[in-house]
Amino acid sequence: EVQLVESGGGLVQAGGSLRLSCAASGLSFDAYAIAWFRQAPGKEREGISYISSGDGRISYTNSVQGRFTISSDNAKNTVYLQMNSLRPEDTAVYYCAAARWHGWPHIRRWVPTEYEYWGQGTQVTVSS
Repeated sequence: EVQLVESGGGLVQAGGSLRLSCAASGLSFDAYAIAWFRQAPGKEREGISYISSGDGRISYTNSVQGRFTISSDNAKNTVYLQMNSLRPEDTAVYYCAAARWHGWPHIRRWVPTEYEYWGQGTQVTVSS
C-alpha cells in the first residue's frame, strides 16, 4: 500500500521559514515524481514544486521560485520543501503527491489529476 505523509506545517509570521516533509512508503522514488501542491480556502489546488529523483529534475512555479527549495533523501524515501520568506498569501493546506515518472519534460506536472497518490495535507498559516 502506498502512503504519503506530510508533516512540518504550522503557524509562522511573515518573513519566517518552515520545512515540510513528505514521507513515502510503498513506492520507489526512482519510478515516481513527487510534487508539492497547495490549496487555499476557495481556491483551486495549485502545483508549486516538483522533483523527479530519476533524473534530478526540479521545477517551481513563479509564485514560489527563489523562496522555496525542494529536495529529496532517497535513502529515507522523503521529500522536503524548505519555505523561506513566507508571505500571508502562502497560507494554505500543503499536499505532496506522487506520479509515475516517464522522463522529462513532464508537461502535466502541475495538473492534480496527473498524480496517483496524495498525502492528507498539512496546514501552513502565515500571519502578517
